[in-house]
Amino acid sequence: MADQEFQKPTGTQDIFDKKQRYFNKIYEVSRDIAYQYNFETIETPIMEKEALFKRSVGESTDIVQKEMYVFETKGGDRLALRPEGTAPIVRSYIENDFYKKPQPVKFYYCGPFFRYERPQKGRYRQFHQFGLEVLGKDSPALDSQLIRAFYQTFEELGLEVTFKVNSLGDDSCRPDYKEQLKESLEPDLEDLCKNCQERFENNPLRILDCKNEECQEITENVPQIVDHLCKSCKKKFKSVLELLDEMEIPYELDPFLVRGLDYYTNTVFEIFAGKGPALGGGGRYDKLVELLGGRETPACGGAVGVERTVDAMREADIDVTEKRKKVFLAQLGNSAKKKAFELFEDFRKEGIPVYESMGRDSLKSQMARADKLGAEYTLILGRQECIKGQIIIREMKSGKQETVPLDKVVKKIKKKI
Repeated sequence: MADQEFQKPTGTQDIFDKKQRYFNKIYEVSRDIAYQYNFETIETPIMEKEALFKRSVGESTDIVQKEMYVFETKGGDRLALRPEGTAPIVRSYIENDFYKKPQPVKFYYCGPFFRYERPQKGRYRQFHQFGLEVLGKDSPALDSQLIRAFYQTFEELGLEVTFKVNSLGDDSCRPDYKEQLKESLEPDLEDLCKNCQERFENNPLRILDCKNEECQEITENVPQIVDHLCKSCKKKFKSVLELLDEMEIPYELDPFLVRGLDYYTNTVFEIFAGKGPALGGGGRYDKLVELLGGRETPACGGAVGVERTVDAMREADIDVTEKRKKVFLAQLGNSAKKKAFELFEDFRKEGIPVYESMGRDSLKSQMARADKLGAEYTLILGRQECIKGQIIIREMKSGKQETVPLDKVVKKIKKKI
């Protein structure tokens, strides 16, 4: 066992074996769907200037106040490990003049993110997400298409999900609603939890999202923001819902859905599989580009937690085991070993992985290795086979063997697996 001093940090994980296969499957499917919806892959640094998140996420949010990993470099810069993906994408959009390209610009990203939180199931201090962002155009169709892309991803993964949706309005109607919300909550202010009391002045909408049971009882009868949307916001939200109906995307209205970041406007959504925690979420953030120094730019996006998706897939008994039958190549002697390297290249070009044990010389030890790996077929190549230009294909379960020409073995195996 590793010395306690050298074990992984609290809230982190080693990803390998079956868990790694889940990660690979999620990234593979999400990339494929993103490609089909014309999203371009982008990678941003895992560390950004602290000010970027203070400005975008909001100084009053838990992320900025309690959860960010912040440090000072030797040169005196204040940097933060990225706690979320949207702000870095917007920073890149502005810095690299993406606004000069045909709009909208659509980005896909994936990778690690960092928040100092109490570790629990599905929640780590270093966690992973994939996300989709659409910048440069204001259209309810884009909000709906974004939700559809996430829905298609989960459908491809074999998960049944539903979306909770709401509208937060914009600067025309939200300030008014905040005041009405505060008026409604003020008589019960002392009964709210400490966090909600702190949020009351600067971020009252977050009180609606509190998981404290007493706070939830207090907010049951407060005004709902959907009833206080201005004409424009109401029209946009109605269009989003109509498009979701048209596409048969399962959703439910949640008047208490506000999301945890300050930059959202109008449409917001979260994704659920069963009764577990949200797998992801997102929404529209039409003011964020301008807030970070760019020109006025409508935008929407969302992200999905990979760890939580892995947990949901496991709970749903979704198998990600490689279905292709395993092939092992056993070789005897120097001439066979040299020929084996050529064969590996032939199989690689056809996209067929082949297992081997070049460090073992005896056929017995190599066959034992093939059996341990669960290989369905073992290819046996010795000195005589090399001279004759042949190779033996052995079915491990039945013990049945056949000898085929070396130049036909790839085609033969391809048919078998």
